[in-house]
Amino acid sequence: MKRAIIFLLLISIFSKVFSQDKPAYIIYNKEGKKVSYGKMIKTLAKQNIVLFGEVHNNPISHWLEISLTQDLSKSDSLILGAEMIEADNQKPLDNYLAGHIDDQTFQQETRLWPNYGTDYSPLVEFAKEKNIKFVATNAPRRYASLVFKNGFAALDTLTLEEKSWIAPLPIKFDPNLPAYQNILKMMGGHGSELLVKAQAIKDATMAHFILANYNPSNLFLHFNGSYHSDDFEGILWYLKQEKPDLRYNTISTVSQENIKKLNKEYINKADFIICVDGLMTTTY
Repeated sequence: MKRAIIFLLLISIFSKVFSQDKPAYIIYNKEGKKVSYGKMIKTLAKQNIVLFGEVHNNPISHWLEISLTQDLSKSDSLILGAEMIEADNQKPLDNYLAGHIDDQTFQQETRLWPNYGTDYSPLVEFAKEKNIKFVATNAPRRYASLVFKNGFAALDTLTLEEKSWIAPLPIKFDPNLPAYQNILKMMGGHGSELLVKAQAIKDATMAHFILANYNPSNLFLHFNGSYHSDDFEGILWYLKQEKPDLRYNTISTVSQENIKKLNKEYINKADFIICVDGLMTTTY
């Protein structure tokens, strides 16, 4: 009897201790139900293409990106791709992965984001170590800027080589997609359709290079800002225009003050929503 009482006391103590845990993040499915990391991995492993939507300065996003890459590589042959490296930098990326140039030369020859060293280098280094193909998917920023100033017609002035670094012309475009309309709303009436078109050239180009490098025997894992794939639009809309029958999953990263229940505004934002504590520090 005494042993039973002691056992129940210990259970009570441990329950109180664990109930006081403060997790940095919780994963939810699109219906807003909590799911384990392990269940998410099992689901993602069954897909053809996964779009990991990050918040660029969120450390949980970056930690889970490398963790997920490592874990998926145990059961799947991966191809990686990223918004953070532009298509015209594919050659120096390939040369670095193949060991033809060193890291210093690679960084000198490539337009890398300021947070590359802390946030994206681990992904590239893992690809190098494991001999995983890594695709630079984004449109060169100067072409997005060109569209922002002069619309899609400005792309017709590019050379054949320059056009090889973007999605084939003419670019399909639906300005009424909710994701694009939300961009205009966030601009508070100061945005224009040209701003949305600049976003679309990036989405279309990333989708183009994902499909151009997709292999049915591989899982293509792509990293991009959440706004490029949230609400099952952006990149995913373009992917489905060309290959509607492939199996796709999306991940989004959100932040809120209380992560114990997903806010209604984030329901159905992605197949999996990584809900991060709003007090989480940022990488820049």
